[in-house]
Amino acid sequence: MKLRKGSQDATGLRFGIVVAKFNKFVTTKLLSSCVEGLTKHGVKADDIEVVRVPGAFEIPLVARTMARTKQFNAVICLGAVIRGDTPHFDYISAEASRGIGQAALDADVPIIFGVLTTHTIAQAIERAESIKFNRGGEAARSAIEMATVMRLLRVGEEAPPSAEAPRVRRAQKRAPRKRKA
Repeated sequence: MKLRKGSQDATGLRFGIVVAKFNKFVTTKLLSSCVEGLTKHGVKADDIEVVRVPGAFEIPLVARTMARTKQFNAVICLGAVIRGDTPHFDYISAEASRGIGQAALDADVPIIFGVLTTHTIAQAIERAESIKFNRGGEAARSAIEMATVMRLLRVGEEAPPSAEAPRVRRAQKRAPRKRKA
């Protein structure tokens, strides 16, 4: 049996983060914990790109667009959808989760679901706090693990590096030809 699993060494990896502005009092904490989790595992600050979008419904399109650039080893989606008095919560949470899943399949890059779907504001705050649940940090760890496992699985897709670097032909400057009279 052959077992492959990802690691938590994120050295040299690049990550995109899409974060909703709606419920900013929650998503700011998720983002902070996520970035802290990435840098703690070896990601340089310059290798993290954050894009803010209006709300959770807008996350999938931007996540897919970022992933398709092939600039990122994984894209992390952060948002907070909190149940209210109308069915709006059901539509937004369902479409955000469906869209994020579809985006990952379309882009062939790990896209991590870090969107909270809670019944109350208190539940959302509790899950965004790094002390108790730390969902932002969990999203970072999932992204690192998925990026490293995909790197392992894709090794066979690329041509193996040769032992010797290929020779580069340089253009030689030729002497001008003499014309026959």
